[in-house]
Amino acid sequence: MATSAVTHYFRSSIGRKQLVAITGLALCGFLVGHLTGNLLLLVSSDAFNIYAHKLISLGALLYVIEAGLAAVFLVHLGLAMKLNMENMQSKGKYQQKTKTGRGTTFASQTMPYTGVMLLVFLILHLISLKFGTHYETTVDGVVMRDLYRTTIEYFRSPIATAWYVIAMAAAALHTSHGFASAFQTMGWNHGKYFKNVKRLGLIYAIVVGAGFAGISIWCHLKGV
Repeated sequence: MATSAVTHYFRSSIGRKQLVAITGLALCGFLVGHLTGNLLLLVSSDAFNIYAHKLISLGALLYVIEAGLAAVFLVHLGLAMKLNMENMQSKGKYQQKTKTGRGTTFASQTMPYTGVMLLVFLILHLISLKFGTHYETTVDGVVMRDLYRTTIEYFRSPIATAWYVIAMAAAALHTSHGFASAFQTMGWNHGKYFKNVKRLGLIYAIVVGAGFAGISIWCHLKGV
């Protein structure tokens, strides 16, 4: 009975929407951690390389974490696309109101497009940096990958930097709506506090988007 109830829940519209919300918030948390690590680029090459080396030193645990992140991302993207397709196919009154623009914003209307754009960005990002040119350096007698050099060389290209900034603008647009929407989907939208949640979502989107974009511009200027 319990298994049947769980299966029914995740097959239901509300169950899938809540799963999209939970995975979305998890990805928001990851972005904060990732941005914090990337800020070490501004400190020194050694600081960033040591940070990257510590992550690599996790060994099998790192692969488990990365697999978990990939699963969260794919579940979020897959269910979001499925729900969007179902909404497009719907011919109910709610869709008719949406088409008139009532209750919608530019951020909410472009969620599918910014989501796909971020998927493309992620693939190219992994190819260019995680699996990019491998250099080595020695810090305090320890040989490690010089990911700092790989990163600076990548952002030396104005095209790569411009693409990164545009992708981060899309990420900011996506999360500016998705953050508050996730809380609303989970039912955490008390009228007294939800305005603050929306403000927090906007602040989060600006800080994360501008933070990543600013780092890429700094790397470009550092490399030229």
